[in-house]
Amino acid sequence: MGKSSVVIYNVSKQQYTPTFKIFFFLLPISLAFTSFLLIFIYIYSTSRVFTNPQASPYLEPATNSSIFEQLFSFSTDNEETIPFSIDNTAEDLFFDLPRTASYAKQNQWSIGLGDLFGLFSGYNMSNTEIYHDTDIFLEDYKEMNKSFKIFVYPHKPDDPFANVLLPVDFDPKGHYASELYFKKALVNSHFITKDPNEADFFYMPFSIADMRHDPRIGPEGLQDFIKDYISNISHKYPYWNRTGGADHFHVACHSIGRIAMDKAVEAKENSIQVVCSSTYFAAGYFPHKDVSMPQIWPKEQDPKKLVSSKRNQLAFFAGQVNSPVRAALLKHWRNDTEVYAHFGRLETDDGEQQLRSKFCLHVKGFEVNTARVTDALHYGCVPVILANHYDLPFADILNWKSFSVVVHYMDIPVLKKILQGISLEEYSWLQSNVLKVRKHFKWNVPPVDYDAFYMAMYELWLRRSSVRVRLSASREYI
Repeated sequence: MGKSSVVIYNVSKQQYTPTFKIFFFLLPISLAFTSFLLIFIYIYSTSRVFTNPQASPYLEPATNSSIFEQLFSFSTDNEETIPFSIDNTAEDLFFDLPRTASYAKQNQWSIGLGDLFGLFSGYNMSNTEIYHDTDIFLEDYKEMNKSFKIFVYPHKPDDPFANVLLPVDFDPKGHYASELYFKKALVNSHFITKDPNEADFFYMPFSIADMRHDPRIGPEGLQDFIKDYISNISHKYPYWNRTGGADHFHVACHSIGRIAMDKAVEAKENSIQVVCSSTYFAAGYFPHKDVSMPQIWPKEQDPKKLVSSKRNQLAFFAGQVNSPVRAALLKHWRNDTEVYAHFGRLETDDGEQQLRSKFCLHVKGFEVNTARVTDALHYGCVPVILANHYDLPFADILNWKSFSVVVHYMDIPVLKKILQGISLEEYSWLQSNVLKVRKHFKWNVPPVDYDAFYMAMYELWLRRSSVRVRLSASREYI
C-alpha cells in the first residue's frame, strides 16, 4: 500500500472533534474555490483590457471595418487608395488577423498580469549590456581569428562568368553592397586556405546581385545557374558530397536570394545562407543554420555632429508606401508634429533628419530588411524595429534590446505613447549603446576588427561543425 493511502487510512481511524473534521473537509474545497476566484479575476481583467479601450492607455478602439480591409486598402484625404497584393502582405497577416486590438510586445512593454497589478512599467533596464556574454564573445573571437579557415572554390579571370564569381576591384555601392563587400574582404583575408582539409567551410562565390543584372542569367535563370553550379562542384570536387553541402555557404543580400535555391533542394536544406532578407516567416530560412547579415548603404565618413547633435524630434521615417505596415504608419502619423513620417523621397539628405531625431523608424516594406537600421546607427539614432519575424543581424552576439526598440505592427496606433514612455535615463543608455555598436555595422577596406565582415565571420564560426571530415589522400583534389 502506498504511503499516501496509509496516511489516509490512519487518519480515518483516529478520533477527532467534529470541528476539526469539518475543517479537514473544507480545506481543499476552500483552496479550490480561492484558485477559481483568482483565475476568474484575471480573465475578467484581461478581457477588459482587450475589449475596452478606456481600460488601458495602450489600446485604441477597433473600427467597424475588419483588420483585413484596413490592411489591404488605405485612403488619404484625396480618397486615393493604395492597393496591396495578397503575396506582399502574407507575412504581415501571419498570426495577426485574429487579434482585435493592439498590444505591446512582452519583451519590452507588456499588458500581461504584471501590468494589471502594476508590477511593471516603462522599459526593462535589467540588462543594458550590448553583448549577450561579453567574455565569451571576446574569447571566442580570438580563437576564430586564429583557427577559422575557409576554402573558396577557385575560378579563373577568363571564366565566362567571372563577373559573378570573382570579387570586384572597386568599392561597392548601393543597397546590396554587403554581398560584394563580404566577398572582396574574404578572398583577401587570413581566413582563406588552399588546403581543403584545413577548411571549416567551403564558400560558393557566386553573386546573386550580379546574376540579376547579367543578361545571360537574369532573375528567371538564376535558379538554373545555381543548380548547375552545385552539380559541377559536386562532380569535380569531393567536398560537397561528403556532407551534402552542410559545410558550404553562399552570400546574398537581394531578396531574390530567398528563391535562388529552389531548384537545388539539398543546398537549400543543408547549406548555410548568409542573407540580408532574414525572416522567420520565409520557409527557406532557418535561423539556427543560416546567418542574418545587415544591409548597409556605405557612407563616406562619420557625421560631424554625431555626439553634439541636439535631438529635438521624437521620431523620423522616410520611404515609399509599399506595404500595409507603412500604410498604417501613414494613416496614424503623417500629420503628427513629433513623429515625422515622410512618404516618398526627401528633397534633402535624410541624414540631417536622423541627426535631429531621437528615434529612427525601420518599417517593413516589401521585405523585413532595409538599410534604415544601419543608417540609424550611423547617425547615432536609436532604431525602432517595425518588422515582425525579422531575424535581426548578429542577434547571436548582440543584445538588440540594449540599443533598439522592437515594436509590433499592431502597436502602430500607440507608437508615440510607447516612445514617449521611455524615460530620459532609459533613452540615454539606449543611445550610448548605439554609439558602441556602430562599428559592428560598417564595412571597411581593408576590414577592421569587429566590423561587419568580422561579425559575419564570427556568426559563421558559431555554425562550424565540431568534427571535420578529412578525406583520404587518394580522394583529395589536386
